Order: sequence, then structure tokens, then C-alpha cells
Amino acid sequence: MNKFWIMLSHTYMNRLKSKSFLITTGVTLLLIIGLANFQTITEKFTGGEEGNGKEVAVIGDTDNLIAPLQNQLDRQEGSVKLTAFEGSKQEAEQAVQDEVYQAFVELKEENEIPSATFYANQIANTTLSNKIRDALQQLKVMIAADKADIEPAIFQQISSPVHFDTIALEENAMTEEELSEARGLVYVMLFVMYFAVLMYGNMIAMEVATEKSSRVMEILISSASPVAQMFAKIIGVALLGLSQLILFMVVGYQAVKMNQDALTGGIFEYFGLDNLKISLFVYLVVFFILGYLLYATLAAMLGSLVSRIEDAQQLIAPMTLVIVAAFMIAMFGLNAPDSGFVTVTSYIPFFTPMLMFLRVGMLDIPFWEVGLSIGILILTIIILAIIGARIYSGGVLMYGKSSSLKDIKAAMQLSKKE
Repeated sequence: MNKFWIMLSHTYMNRLKSKSFLITTGVTLLLIIGLANFQTITEKFTGGEEGNGKEVAVIGDTDNLIAPLQNQLDRQEGSVKLTAFEGSKQEAEQAVQDEVYQAFVELKEENEIPSATFYANQIANTTLSNKIRDALQQLKVMIAADKADIEPAIFQQISSPVHFDTIALEENAMTEEELSEARGLVYVMLFVMYFAVLMYGNMIAMEVATEKSSRVMEILISSASPVAQMFAKIIGVALLGLSQLILFMVVGYQAVKMNQDALTGGIFEYFGLDNLKISLFVYLVVFFILGYLLYATLAAMLGSLVSRIEDAQQLIAPMTLVIVAAFMIAMFGLNAPDSGFVTVTSYIPFFTPMLMFLRVGMLDIPFWEVGLSIGILILTIIILAIIGARIYSGGVLMYGKSSSLKDIKAAMQLSKKE
């Protein structure tokens, strides 16, 4: 048992001190802090554009159109200031190129119906042009309604959006607002789970393959059983992943709390980060650990079959495809979490970590369903660990080029000879 803890701590500390792990952790922490300050950063850049005194020049039929068009723009958020330009079109182009104006608009009127052409140095950013287009569309509709002698009150009734509410009849069902917040938060966490399971699973396979390629495995086999090595690596990398995940959650939580006043609306409202739920993080940790153990056992088993690092990626490709399939089903389930397909697949062990977490985050499902899926998942992990231990015991003794799942049978036969 003492050797097991030595190997576990060695795996943990060796990976913890590796440059790749430190760089990945550092970059991710910077991204988390940047996301927490995303709204503040964007406001500084966009605020500079709004407050630098630049305007949009208008040429053409400005007498009848510029005032009502400005009225429509003033109703929008972050209104645009229009200025009648006295010079020619070429002079307006030069003024925009000299950054005197952000852009200029050429207005035309035919049969009292307005049209416009928008000119700017770059048209990749459509924020400004869309605002002017929307305002011009509203102005066109008003002019057309006036020509048809439609009373303003009737026109307002026609153009106003229909009032439509969605109400869930079940007592504990989420409201539409709660579903929107949960959908965004689950979306973020599914990405975290997807990349984490994929990364740590590959880490274990590469660790085993590296030891075999460097012949370190022969020394390890003589000092400790292959089964102890396998579980030492799995638990060691699991602790590493859990440490990294907790660090990300703590830093992210603190960063969000420190910017709580600024994190209203926008991306944070969409992703539900302005209404964090601790229960979701608990479920995230539970399903993350179980999902990791499931795929880590597979990765260690497959990694033991290869002798070269180059062959490891090829052999674990089927496992990667299963993870990708689970993620794609989860993406579909974001818009239909109560569909029969998502419900059934959430009980399939290889899909459970993502899909059951999706259902827990977006639906009010009975606890027995969650408990049943967790029970099936734990049973599968135990069965896979027993089979994987036997394959690992024989696989670490196999050398030479090996990149086929047919080698599992050979590994099983080798384990029986020990």
C-alpha cells in the first residue's frame, strides 16, 4: 500500500510541476479573469468610440429625411448623431477617410419612400449600419402608413409585437427566465466537462505510453503490481484534475463576485453568471469525477497496449469519438432537454456525465432518476476497472508496434500467465 501512495504522489507532483500543465493552468486562469472583466473591457473600447465626438455625415435628400431619421435613431440604445454634410460626395468620402466622421449616408427619396447607401472605411462591423438600417426601415413603414391614411393609434397596434407568455403547469418546473439562465450556465459547464475529460484521459494514456517507451515500466513492474500502477495513475491524475477544477471555480467565483455590479446584462445574463447556483457546481464536480474515472480507466487500459507515444492517439481515437458524440447530443439537448432521446441516452454510462448533468441543470427531475444514473455509472466504472486491470496487467508487458484493439485479447491472455 505504501508503494501505491508513492506512485500516486509521484504522478500527481510530476504532472503538477510539468511546464505544459502550468502554462495551461495559467492561460485558463487569465481567460477566466478576462471573461469576468469582459463587459468592463468592451465598455472601455466601445465607450471610447461613442465619446470621441465622431458623427455620421448625411448627404442627399436631407431636408425631409434627416430629422425624422434622427428621431428614430434616438429611440435606439446608444443613439447615433446625424449631421447634414454641405459638401460633395467626394468630400464626404475624404472626411470619413480622415476620420472626421465614422461614416456617411447618402439618402434618397423616391415617391416619398426613403432609401440609403452607407459608406465607411470598413463595413465588417455592422453595428452602426444596422442601427441606421433599422431606423430607416421604421421611417419607411411610418411614411407608408401615413400615405395609406392609417391612424397612428391603429398603426401602433399593428406594428407592436404580440404579447406571448409561456407558463409551465408543473409546480416545480422552471420559468422561461430560469431556463434561459440555466441553458447558458449548463452550456459553459458542458464545455468545461468535455475538455477536462478529454484532456485528463489523454494525459493518462500518454503517461503510460511514455513510461513504456522509456522502459521505465520494466522497473515499475518489478517493484509494484500493474494494477496498483494503473489505479495510482488514475487517482493521481484525478486529484490533479480536481485541484485544477477547484482552482478555476474559486478564481472564477471570486472574479465574478468582485465585478458583480458590472456583470449585469449582456454575456453574463445570457450565460446565467449573474445568478450562480451552488447546486449546479456540486453536480458538476460529481459528474466530472465519475466521468473522469470512467474514461480514465479506458484510457489507462488502451495506453498500456502501445509501446510508442505516436500510437497512443490512434488507439484512443474511438474513446475520443464517444466523448464527442456525448457532447454533440448534449448540444442538441440544450434546446430539448426533456426529449425522449436525451432521456434514454442519459442512462447510458458513457453519455451519463454530460447528459444527466444537462437534465439536472435544466429540468426539475426526481432525485431517484439522478441516483439511478449515478448508480449505473458507478457499477460500470467498477466492471470496467476489473476488466481494465486485467488488460493493463498484460498490456504493460507487451512491446513492439501495437495500434489495434485486437491486442486486448493478447493482453488478457498475458495477464492470466502472471
